[in-house]
Amino acid sequence: MPASKTVFFIIGILLTILGISMLVPYTLQVYYGEDSHSFISSSFITIFCGALLSLSNIEKEYKLNLQQTFLFTSMAWLMIALFGSVPFMLSPISLSFSDAFFESMSGITTTGSTTITNLDSSPKSILLWRSIMQWLGGIGIVVMAITVLPLLKVGGMQLFKMEGPDSTEKILPRTVEVASTIILIYLLLTFLCGFFYWIFGMTYFDALAHSMTTIATGGFSTHNDSIGFFKSSNIEIIASIFIVLGSVPFISYLKFLKGNRKIFINDAQIKGMVYLLIFSSVIMFIYLLFSDFENNIYEKVRIASFNVISILSGTGYVTDDFSLWGKFSLIFFLFLMFIGGCAGSTACGVKIFRVQMLYIFVKNQIKKFISPNSINLAKYNNQKISEEFIYSVIVFIFSFLLIFLLITIMLSITGLDFITSISGAASAISNVGPGLGDVIGPNGNYSSLPSVSKFILSFAMLLGRLELFAVLVLFLPSFWRD
Repeated sequence: MPASKTVFFIIGILLTILGISMLVPYTLQVYYGEDSHSFISSSFITIFCGALLSLSNIEKEYKLNLQQTFLFTSMAWLMIALFGSVPFMLSPISLSFSDAFFESMSGITTTGSTTITNLDSSPKSILLWRSIMQWLGGIGIVVMAITVLPLLKVGGMQLFKMEGPDSTEKILPRTVEVASTIILIYLLLTFLCGFFYWIFGMTYFDALAHSMTTIATGGFSTHNDSIGFFKSSNIEIIASIFIVLGSVPFISYLKFLKGNRKIFINDAQIKGMVYLLIFSSVIMFIYLLFSDFENNIYEKVRIASFNVISILSGTGYVTDDFSLWGKFSLIFFLFLMFIGGCAGSTACGVKIFRVQMLYIFVKNQIKKFISPNSINLAKYNNQKISEEFIYSVIVFIFSFLLIFLLITIMLSITGLDFITSISGAASAISNVGPGLGDVIGPNGNYSSLPSVSKFILSFAMLLGRLELFAVLVLFLPSFWRD
């Protein structure tokens, strides 16, 4: 397939925007008198390359076919991660390329894993850049999930054709309008989150940084102890509320604004997420009730609910080292990592709607065993679902688990122990952040991992964020044929 000028023109624009974004932490460098000009240099490099890419690919008319859309989807995230790593390498913390690329990919995919060993003493400009990367990644995946991924029909993402405010043919000409509305909603939620963080005790800087990573369900913090640093139940409650708001399909906000006031009550995916959060929190509370004798009942409810919300949504904020709670908590949180939040939100993982699709399929198969001649129509949100659609979801889930297994094996080959390999693969492909065990658990980080392991995990993050097949299709020889 010949190189598409449209693809590289748009990527050039995105890199230019990324370069302009680097000027924000540069102002922080100037304000705090940080002895570095890493961000102004990074901004110049990124803007120059972005402008060069756009100007060299100017055309009279810009169009994207299906092949070019796949290419753009993967190339955009890869290039942003690549150029986003430049400030980390030029900054006083001087991360290696493997560490910087890992940090950048973790940010733009809203994973939340880190290679920075001491956040509390890191330059504030770097901490802010990490938050900006996650914030941009969060809004980027929401817009892409509503306007691009449905066209690719990856693992049931065409569901958004049915859930959109109109038919796909009517949505596409209004992509800019839809994206603009979503960005405004995203900005409003970020502002409200930061405001309440500040009201309940965070500094201006911490409130700003955490608001961006909360609504993006990313989990980057400005402190080694994450949200636990603030030792405030009010801040944990605010974080929980806005994590859930970020995990809701943003198309639901559009429907609400268009007059559907019951969308948050009637939407099957939102109800499924709420039920799962309540059920999982109760299970974890009961477990802590009989295994933790230090905290009172209120503390156990708070700890159980916050960590369940954080892990299920893929945010990865921590208040306690849950790896010390026993083997059940490790298995349970590993299970929640895979599920994730709602499709069309900033959350990651397999997604709630796919688990619901799998349940519908299994239920119908059981009915067929009992009554072979019966006709069972599959419905989701009062819409008829074809068998082809359900099968595409099942293929996605199977592929997700298979790729998870392959990544685990590859990580073990690089010398990582079993817990680090399996939890690292799970957290990367599910875009969660903290893994399990002593090395990459809630109180650890990824800095000590071999460089090859970091590149494997970075690729896994990209796969998980872009719904697997949007990346894997690029490796098929038939894809590149005219």
